[in-house]
Amino acid sequence: MSAIERIVRKIIFFGLIVLLTEFESLIGATRLSGGLEFEISFPAEVHSGPITGRVYVIISKKNHIEPRFQTGITGVPIWGKNIFSLKPDSFAVIDDKTFGYPLRSIMDIPPGRYFVQGFINVYTRFERSDGHTVWLHKDRWEGQQWNRSPGNLYSDVVEMFIDPCTQGKVRIICNKVIPPIKMVPDTKWVKHIRFRSKILTDFWGQPMYLGATILLPKGYDTHPDVFYPVNYIQSHFSLRAPYGFTDKKPAAERVRRRGGYEFYRFWTSDECPRIIAVTLQHPCPYYDDSYGVNSPNVGPYGDAIMKELIPYIEEHFRIIQKPYARILSGGSTGGWISLAFQIFYPDFFGGVFSSCPDPVDFRAYQIVNIYKDKNAYFNNYEWMRVERPACRRADGNIVYSMKDENHYELVIGDRTRGGGQWDIWEAAFGPIGEDGYPKPLWNKLTGEIDREVAEYMKQHFDLRYYLEKNWSWLGPKLVGKLHIFTGSMDSYYLNNGVVFLEEFLENTKDPYYKGTIEYGRRRPHCWGPYGERLVRLIGDYISKNCPEEEKPIKWNYK
Repeated sequence: MSAIERIVRKIIFFGLIVLLTEFESLIGATRLSGGLEFEISFPAEVHSGPITGRVYVIISKKNHIEPRFQTGITGVPIWGKNIFSLKPDSFAVIDDKTFGYPLRSIMDIPPGRYFVQGFINVYTRFERSDGHTVWLHKDRWEGQQWNRSPGNLYSDVVEMFIDPCTQGKVRIICNKVIPPIKMVPDTKWVKHIRFRSKILTDFWGQPMYLGATILLPKGYDTHPDVFYPVNYIQSHFSLRAPYGFTDKKPAAERVRRRGGYEFYRFWTSDECPRIIAVTLQHPCPYYDDSYGVNSPNVGPYGDAIMKELIPYIEEHFRIIQKPYARILSGGSTGGWISLAFQIFYPDFFGGVFSSCPDPVDFRAYQIVNIYKDKNAYFNNYEWMRVERPACRRADGNIVYSMKDENHYELVIGDRTRGGGQWDIWEAAFGPIGEDGYPKPLWNKLTGEIDREVAEYMKQHFDLRYYLEKNWSWLGPKLVGKLHIFTGSMDSYYLNNGVVFLEEFLENTKDPYYKGTIEYGRRRPHCWGPYGERLVRLIGDYISKNCPEEEKPIKWNYK
């Protein structure tokens, strides 16, 4: 290449850089002089007052969807930083010291072209009745999803060249607001309720809500004198109908909805037991689900559900208000909650079908023994250190590690405000720290375990330990009621806790528990009865355990 050709190429290159910079300025991201920094702001037109919360910068090589929807444990790079009373048109700075995931620093960004987006997660001040004041993201009935939550701010997606070794700043304006959630209308089959909880509002010092989605059986409106058994379903927050029910035939490519439509055909057939199905909704400031317990950090959700939500449902729908007719079910988070409800309220519910429950024995807190292990992230040997996995495929291949998942949560929010799985377990099961936020079970950066927190969790929410400690009086109330299902290759190693629980239950005496525990060979997370199979199991179970004085069974008409 001649000297003249090299000069011409340099002129063209620098000319392109100038054009790209001008283009970026026009669409909302401006490159400024100085070291590489992202400056995040918002105009008064989208939020008139100061904001306390957290700002993010997200980058991606692709733009098939907005970068905010590409984040996750195996997702695109994101950096997060707290803001305190940030005023409109003022700037929060993401710099080389800001913690990120999976790239620790913005200085680790490889030079290249990226799609960039800014985001602001708005926190609410909660003055709790326990005397603590905390700042958390308040759920807006979206299920504690920061990147979709109404009222949060985000920017346009900007394509730009980034090289952290060059001198330059990027200014991003979050000029858009996520709109309110559109409530799902009632239909002949599906009803929705939502109301303000006095118990939770009193605790949190902010209006807090409970809700449910109710699926009615065929003939409910034509049999006004019939009362029905109920399946109380615990799950992650969702406005979808129980079991994925939909009476709208989907297009061929909509596989998920196809299953819901097939279930609709069963639900309305003569073969389906006539029961009422209810999905309970109780999101909290830490997660899309509260775990349904009375917790120092999360609040009295157990009381709120048992004293407000379920009584409201049973008052407004024709439900048999007797234990034999109240059956619990759920998977994963819902598997733990449904099992916990049967254990903590043994006289109120008549049985549980729990699939792939979250840790039921904290000696297997997924793959960590929080009572003996020193570190959650690593197994340490004399000459080496091995990372602990957090998620695997059914063939044994590792998807991501304990450290990966926890570091992602830490970017989304410190002080247990990441809205993820480890954060809600810490909030729901653990004690309060001196600052009013959950006291960490382990150091989020290093994984070092706090044994005092582990002991607190053992005494309050380790289900196997609770059963073993209280079996003399609790066992007689649970005979025949516990039915648990899990894949032998559960994606999150949750089968290990079930094995420990089974070891205890199979050795119970006076009385023997007389339940069932099933393992799906080489099956991953969420293996267990669902839809038609689950409804048939519940129908047969209730019919078998129906007291003689309740016969003939009126609710199981054709």
